[in-house]
Order: sequence, then structure tokens, then C-alpha cells
Amino acid sequence: MIVYEYPFNERIRTLLRLEDLYEKFTFFLNQEHPLQHHVALTTIFDMLEVAGRADLKSDLLQEIERQKQTLMGYRTNPAVQTEMLDAILEELDSVSAALVTLQGKPGQNVRDNEWLMSIRGRTIMPGGACEFDLPSYYAWQQRPFEQRYHDIATWFAPMAPLCNALALLLRLLRNSGAPKKMIANAGSYQQMLQGKVYQMLRLTVDESFGAIPEISANKYMLWVRFTSQGGDCKPKPLEEDVPFELTLCNF
Repeated sequence: MIVYEYPFNERIRTLLRLEDLYEKFTFFLNQEHPLQHHVALTTIFDMLEVAGRADLKSDLLQEIERQKQTLMGYRTNPAVQTEMLDAILEELDSVSAALVTLQGKPGQNVRDNEWLMSIRGRTIMPGGACEFDLPSYYAWQQRPFEQRYHDIATWFAPMAPLCNALALLLRLLRNSGAPKKMIANAGSYQQMLQGKVYQMLRLTVDESFGAIPEISANKYMLWVRFTSQGGDCKPKPLEEDVPFELTLCNF
């Protein structure tokens, strides 16, 4: 099964972009080759661009507090497992406390590092990080894996609370909806949302169908059009009925 996600607003879109970059960073950080560590470092630069909004930290703190207040309202519900509820509340308190300690913009320590900024400036250019352009960076890449790993992890560390906070909020968001089985007749599906506000949708489809959803949505209507890929990978309209699962998520 393949899961596709679609954000309904810019805030969730930003969180999903950061989550994607963080997963990419974590993967390449744990690889040993210098070229893989190069990708990990340039991914930090990409995260700086996405997380550059000054209000991102305050947005996350406000959402965490709102989630805490909502969840605390379930304490009197006898159907709620108190141990699980307490664990989530404790996790929210933990990521919130770590986020409060952040000073300045996310990744400000990287912006203040002239050497890293010189690398960032060169990597914007295609092939701009060759050894003759950045001999000091090339020399750093020849260091042992453990030292390179430690350096990159240290540079990233101040951004970790931000990533932990958005990971927890996205997890809560994904768990907020219940999947429903749907059929896209002749590869097309429409649903009226009647003005109800959602943050994100999750669409699950069996990969054996070879169906790729193209999604558009607003607060009034959701539209999904399935396509398929030929040998040239160019999307083509799919005219068959496609069964899929749809989850509408909202805090």
C-alpha cells in the first residue's frame, strides 16, 4: 500500500516539507561516505530555508498548548486510557520545554558560522563545491566518518527540538482521522466538504493498481483524479475504477 498526503494549508505544508527533509538528513547522516555526508549537510541548508519563517516556533508552541488543553479535557472520559493520555501529555510537555529554550531563528548557529555559509553559497551553484572551489571543505570531507558525523550532528543539534515538535504534532494529526473505503469511478472521485475545515488528507492505494492520485482541495470540495505511468513515466489519465482509503485529518 502507498500512502499519499495532501496538506490543506500552508502551515501543514511547511511541516511536511521539514519532516521530509529531516528524514532525508537522518538517512544520509548515518551513511559513511563523504558524498553522503555532503547531502546531509546541504539538507541542513534546505531546512534553514524552509524553517526561516520567524513565527514557526511560536506556531508550534501555540499548537502544542492547544493540543494539551484539548487532551486534558478527555481525563474525565471513562472510555479513555489514562496511561496513554498521560504519556502523550508528558511528551507534549517535553517537546514544548525543549522548544522554549531555542534562541533566535531555527538554525541561527549555522547562519552565524562563516565557514558553513561559504559552503552554502557555493552549493547553490551547480558543481560549485568542487575541491578547487572549497579546498578546506574538501579537506574536512577526508576526515574519519566519526568526526564528520559528530560535526554535522553538532551543527544540527539546535534544530532538533523543532523537528521533534513537528514530528509529534504530525503524528497526532495523522491519528486524528478514521480511514474510509472509497471508489474512484473511472479514475475520478469528488466529495463535498460543506465548509468543514481539515488540515490534511491521507490517501492509501494498493500499488498493484499503478494508480497515482492528483489531488486538489479547498474547504468546499475535494477532487482526486488518478493517473498511471507508462514506460516514459509521463502521467496518463486512468479510466478504470480505483478502490482506495481516504482519511481526513483535523486537530
